[in-house]
Amino acid sequence: MVKYWNITIPELTGSGERLAYVYLPESYESEPERRYPVLYMFDGHNLFFDEHATYGKSWGLKEYMERTGTPVIIAAVECNHDADNGRLKEYSPYSFSDPTFGEIEGKGRLTMEWMINVFKPYIDSHFRTQRGRRNTMIAGSSMGGLMSLYAVLQYNHIFSRAAALSPSIWCTPKKIEKLIRSAKIKPGTVVYMDYGTKELKNHSDIIREFGRTASLMMTRRIAVESRIVLNGTHSEGSWEKQIPFFMNTLLYDL
Repeated sequence: MVKYWNITIPELTGSGERLAYVYLPESYESEPERRYPVLYMFDGHNLFFDEHATYGKSWGLKEYMERTGTPVIIAAVECNHDADNGRLKEYSPYSFSDPTFGEIEGKGRLTMEWMINVFKPYIDSHFRTQRGRRNTMIAGSSMGGLMSLYAVLQYNHIFSRAAALSPSIWCTPKKIEKLIRSAKIKPGTVVYMDYGTKELKNHSDIIREFGRTASLMMTRRIAVESRIVLNGTHSEGSWEKQIPFFMNTLLYDL
């Protein structure tokens, strides 16, 4: 079951509305005493319904969760669709300059502070969640993948596990490296990362940065699952095919 409703994020977009989504496992109604781990995700509009997705194709996450009976609550929020690079700003932890997009003011910290201090408490108070760090995860793709890495590093006391599909580490690779080295990492931290072979050409040096990011996290004793996806592209259709891989990693030994 997927519920969705309109919300506002005054800290980021004032009174402008966007959709919030919550997927509830099939057992949620039949087992009223049971509590569930929570996976927070970015780009919620692209996850469940083709008719909501930006390019008309979703991840098909609802069908996967129902087919497999995966006992996890998924909570997600629609991205900022403002023409002035709204999504890039909200999903970038740091400001950066790019020949294509120009100067981007990173508002990722504001985004995460809202998610931790407003959205997560709402989810915990309205649904039967397992609220502790061990059972709180985060995931996303592209800029949402970058934000997932940032979240599990910067807010490791909140999120124990993260999945970063095609993460946009090309934006600010040095700052991400610095964060990996300085972050306060607790035991039991797990990170899934992947990148498609057909998208490697989109950004120079991405394969080197991808490998370096994974290796640095390993030196911090983070359990890293890192994959290069054969024929993988930068698209919802490709990320849909990776659901079993990142779900199995996130939920391993949980």
